[in-house]
Parts: sequence; C-alpha cells; structure tokens
Amino acid sequence: MSAPLIPTLLRAWSVLTRTLDHAQPLAALLARAYVAEGFFLSGLTKIRDWDTTLALFQDEYHVPLLPPTVAAVMGTAGELVLPVLLLFGLGGRFAALGLSVVNAVAVLSLSEIAPAALQQHLTWGVLLAYLALHGPGAWSADQLWLKPWLLRRGWIDASK
Repeated sequence: MSAPLIPTLLRAWSVLTRTLDHAQPLAALLARAYVAEGFFLSGLTKIRDWDTTLALFQDEYHVPLLPPTVAAVMGTAGELVLPVLLLFGLGGRFAALGLSVVNAVAVLSLSEIAPAALQQHLTWGVLLAYLALHGPGAWSADQLWLKPWLLRRGWIDASK
C-alpha cells in the first residue's frame, strides 16, 4: 500500500516545484518593485525640500567619511537612479548592490532608529541580497534585452 504513495508524493512534489519555478520571474519583479518604490519615494522627498535635506545630513544623519553636502547629493542620487534601474532590471545586480550600500548607510548613519523603520530596512536588505545573488529574474531588461544583445556580439559566453 505504501508503494503507490511514494510515486504520488513525487508527482505532487514535481508539480509544486514546476509551479514555483514558473512563479520566480513574478516574485523577482514584485521584490524589485517593492524595494524600488521605497527608495524612490524617499529620494523624491529629499529633492522636494532640499534645504531640509541638507539640514538633516548636517545635523541628523552622520554619514561616515563624507561631508554632509556630498552625502546628501550622493544619497539622493542613489535613491532616484538606482531604484529605476532595479525596477526595470537593467544592471539589476549593480542596482541591488548599490541600494544595499544606501540601505546600510541609512541605518548606520542614524543615531536612533525606530524599530519599525529598522524592520523595514532589514526587509529591504534581505530582498536586495536575494536580487544581488540571484539576479533580477527572467522578466528584466538584463535577461530580455541586455543578455541577447551581448550574446549577439560575442561579448559573453552562450554556455553561461
């Protein structure tokens, strides 16, 4: 009686893994969109009131090694450019790594951070680490446009 159970379980497992494999591009896209939205909106907030942003970088955010004005410009630029790249999956790993740096600096530069804000940054960090390690997914400019373009020119190996 147990013999028919094992093939049935194996078939069910196979269906489940195929279904999850097909869901990976959507999951990567949703992760990219979720993280990109948070950072991009933060960047928009910074450029809407640049004087306040400069004051925050002078008094509140203590970014190591950079003068406050340079940190404000770099942080704001990172929050506006990298999320767009991440959302479209163009240079997806680069964008994920860049936003990981922005995320880490944001957490480390605040002397006090609310628990909910820290949890948000940790969630972003985990998603960004996943995207950096696994790439932006099949539904990304990297896979749909850049990789075929590089292959046609022989700049990357087709076997990889």
